[in-house]
This record gives sequence, C-alpha cells and structure tokens, in this order.
Amino acid sequence: MEHVFNPYLPLTEYVPDGEPHVFDGRLYIYGSHDRSGGTAYCEQDYVTWSAPVDDLSDWRYEGVIYRKNQDPSNADGNMQLWAPDVTKGPDGRYYLYYCFSFLPEIGVAVSDSPAGPFEFYGHVKYPENINGGQTLREFMPFDPAVLTDEDGRVYLYYGFAPGGEKPMQKPELTEEEKAAMTDEQRERLEKLSGIKFGEGAMCAELEPDMITLKEIPHEIVPGENKTAGTSFAGHGFFEASSIRRFGDTYYFVYSSHKSHELCYATSSRPDGDFVFGGTIVSNGDIGIKGRTEPTATIGNNHGGLVEVNGQYYIFYHRPTQGTEFSRQGCAEPVTIEKDGSIKQVEMTSCGLNGGPLPAEGCYPAGVACHITSPDTMDHIDFNDPRVKTQTRVTESDNVSYITDITGGTVLGYKYFSCENVSMILLEIRGEFDGSVRVSHTPRGRRANGEALFQLKKDHWTCELIPVEGMSGVRPVYLIFEGTGRLDLRSFAFIRV
Repeated sequence: MEHVFNPYLPLTEYVPDGEPHVFDGRLYIYGSHDRSGGTAYCEQDYVTWSAPVDDLSDWRYEGVIYRKNQDPSNADGNMQLWAPDVTKGPDGRYYLYYCFSFLPEIGVAVSDSPAGPFEFYGHVKYPENINGGQTLREFMPFDPAVLTDEDGRVYLYYGFAPGGEKPMQKPELTEEEKAAMTDEQRERLEKLSGIKFGEGAMCAELEPDMITLKEIPHEIVPGENKTAGTSFAGHGFFEASSIRRFGDTYYFVYSSHKSHELCYATSSRPDGDFVFGGTIVSNGDIGIKGRTEPTATIGNNHGGLVEVNGQYYIFYHRPTQGTEFSRQGCAEPVTIEKDGSIKQVEMTSCGLNGGPLPAEGCYPAGVACHITSPDTMDHIDFNDPRVKTQTRVTESDNVSYITDITGGTVLGYKYFSCENVSMILLEIRGEFDGSVRVSHTPRGRRANGEALFQLKKDHWTCELIPVEGMSGVRPVYLIFEGTGRLDLRSFAFIRV
C-alpha cells in the first residue's frame, strides 16, 4: 500500500460534497465537481473516483458519470449540478439523486453500475392521490440524501435552512455566462438574498420505484431559527443532508448554520426522533480542545460517514484559492463509541493513511492541514477581499502550491513519524527576507531548526533547513518571519 494524503484525490481535482459508499468491494466517492479558479459552485459534470477497500491509497478515476445537460430541466447546461447522493435500490440498480442550483426539484438518474454512467430517470414526484402527482417543490428540495434500509424501504432526505452566521457567496459570472442564462435563471440569481428557503431537514419515504413519494415530507432536524429548547440549539440544520445506518442506529450528518462544521444526530428510526449528537469535524478545527480561532480558512462543508473494514471515516471538504468555488475533498478516521457517540476529530494531512506518514522523501505543500497568516479570518465571508491575499492553496499550469506566504504565516502538517531527520528542504519562489523555523508546535517556542535567507527568484528553487531533535509521531510546522511573499510547492525530509 502506498501512502495517501489529505486531500486524498490529486491536488488538481476538486470533488467536494463527498458522499462515500462501499459497493462490491470498492469505496466510491460521489460529489459535486468544482473547477480550479471556479466562479460558481459545482460548474462541472459529475465524476466519481473509487478505491479498493483494502487499499484506500489506490484511487481510480471512473470518469464522467452524469452530464448536467442530461436532465431535460437543464438541457442548455446553464445550471450547475449541486451535491448528489447514490444508493443501491431494491432492484439491484444504482440511483443517483441530485439538484440544480436553486431549481426546486430533485432529479434521479439510474445505472447498472456504481461507476456509471447514469441515465436520466425522472424527478421526485408525488403520487396522483397526493398533490396530483406533481413534482416535489415544497420545503426547498436541495442537497438530497437517500437511504435504502435493510428491509428494502427507501427514504429521501433534503433541505436548506440558512441561519444567518454566513453571508451567501454570490457567483462571479462572466458576461458570457450571464448572457446565456434564461430569464428564469437570471431572476432566481438576482433574488438569492431574499429567497424563502426551508426551515429544517426534511424526510419522506419513497415507493420501490425510487422516485414516487409515499407521503408529504416532514421535518426531522430543525433549522437554527427553530432550535430553541431543543438539543440542536447552537447547531441547527443548514444544509448538506447525509444519512447512514450502523447497527440499529441511524446517523444523520449535516452542516450546521455555522457552515464550517459537520454535525450529527442519531435515532433508532430513519424518519424521526433524531437527537443532536455533536460535531464530527470542522474545516478549521474550531471546537477541538475549545479552539475558537481557525487553523485554516473556513468555508462551507458537506460530507458523510462510511465504514470500511471495521473503521469509520468522515468525509468533508476544504476551500482553496480564496473562494468557495474550488473545494477539495478530505477524510479522517472516526471512532463510534459504545454509546453511539462520535468525538470531534481534527484535520490531518494523513487522513485515510491508517497512521502517520513517514518523515522521508518529498511531499506536496498543498497537503497542509494548518494554514494561517495574519489575514486569516475567524468567520466565513468570501466576499471579503482579504481571502484573495491571505496564505492559501492555489493552482496554476496544473501545479498545486501554497501562495502568499508572509511574515506570520504558519503551515502545519500532521502527522509524521519523525526519526533521524537531519534537514528539511523547501521548494520555494518569490521575494522574501527573513527566516523559517521548523517546530513540533505552531508557535515554534521550541524550534527544531531555523534558516535565514534572502530570496528574489521568480522560478522554483530549493532551500535547506538543518534540524535536530525531531522524534516520535509529531506534527511538523513551518513558521515564517520576515518581509515579502513566497510560494511553496513541496517540502522534503532528508535523513542522516
């Protein structure tokens, strides 16, 4: 088995909203599909990647599984395919559930293979005796999740209930994109700030045909505006529905109104009586050991739980490039305690690796799980110009790197087996006059090494930092002090 990092897919791939599922001995990841330098959420067609359950480092690209213009509602391809989910139906076929932008309907596609391709099947609808068989439009159909239970019954989940802590990032459309929009799409975009959304997470059972509702959807988790006096106070439902069953317990994972955190609720039934459990992961590690300041730029979050060979994982995503339109998938192992609870896990660079990474050889800079600079904000606002100048992961010419490293930047990588390391090599470029310290702590009070340098290069070059006293399984932090700005493409451990 090779080693696998976070993000677990290539650093030039952007698959957020990841829903992991094990089918036929492989772990498949289904998500939306951002692009590098994106100007809107989920601009590309759906793709999927998969890995054998006994080697989660061996990810294979399965290709495009569904094109956004396959649905008749988006034949012109002007809307974006937002977060999907997939389940294996009682008939043995695989069903893909999705939505477009804020179009109030949930689409369904079907395939004979979990790797696709999927073909358009229809839109979730009522039976003739309920609402005359109309397409489901109530309670803001959004971010669908689906569960085929052990008894063959199928349940649909969805919802969108903004709570007010995060301003909505408006897509930065080009003039060509604006011109190509229909009047309906243009009007919908203009009214995003005032649109009436749902008030919580919704659930309804589906008929065996996988598309017809058996009932009118009902609320199972309240939005923040309705959490007073409930176990969900402070962590009300916002978006990103995800559902799993482990044993006799149903786990509903969702993004709270804080947006950067994935929370969970549990119940002994799939369609109600959910009780708040806690936060599983934050893409800024807010909440870990009481932390209130983020360890990275925070953004929206979406993901799901999965069990692989007895180990549970939470999949989530992080923002890059100073935008929420170029997000990358990450994953961390979690433990479900005997009482069914899950403790919050921290972001790491090793994720699916099954243990620490060896402190040997070269690593891409973009696997940093701690990226802070003097401009790092403690809240989500991608309309703030500071997100375009703070230290961040970016990409150009199909190369991923960390850019705008300044005095006060801290880059952290967790975790490495640190033995016999004598030097660390940085592949950098830019103009900088200052120092870089290597430490096992983010404040660098006990430095393992330091190098002074004056750099003025517009091409990649290497700088060495002698280190000593690195041992055990530890995080590695690079702490920059000085003037100017740097880019970092990779770093390498050199052993004696």
